[in-house]
Parts: sequence; structure tokens; C-alpha cells
Amino acid sequence: GPVLAEAMDHFAGGLAAYRANDWERAMQRFAAALELRPDDEPSRMYIERCRHYRETPPPEDWGGVWTLTEK
Repeated sequence: GPVLAEAMDHFAGGLAAYRANDWERAMQRFAAALELRPDDEPSRMYIERCRHYRETPPPEDWGGVWTLTEK
């Protein structure tokens, strides 16, 4: 339905911002997707990643890949 389509649009926008290292914009878009679909686990997961990268930016050549680094 239209809600799903709108949520997917927000998610796609969030993903594009995420890949561009624009954490604030990505979180806004994923949060908008979550408002429409509160059970949207991928959006929740990406918001957590954005929070992490906002504090600890990835290397310049990371290419959008999530890697867990052991401390």
C-alpha cells in the first residue's frame, strides 16, 4: 500500500545518505521510515550504525560495508 511505498522511499533515501557518510540525513530518513513502519528492523539497525559512525567515522574508502572491529 501507500504507507509501505512511502516507507521504502524513506529507507532508500536513508541508504543513499548512509553510503554518502551523511549520518544525520540518513538517520532522519530511517527514522521517518520507522514512524510509518515501527517494526522495520533494517531501519532500526541502520540508525544504530549511523550513531556508531557519527562517533567513530569509517575509513574514507570503506565503501558502505559494515565491519565489526575487535577492540
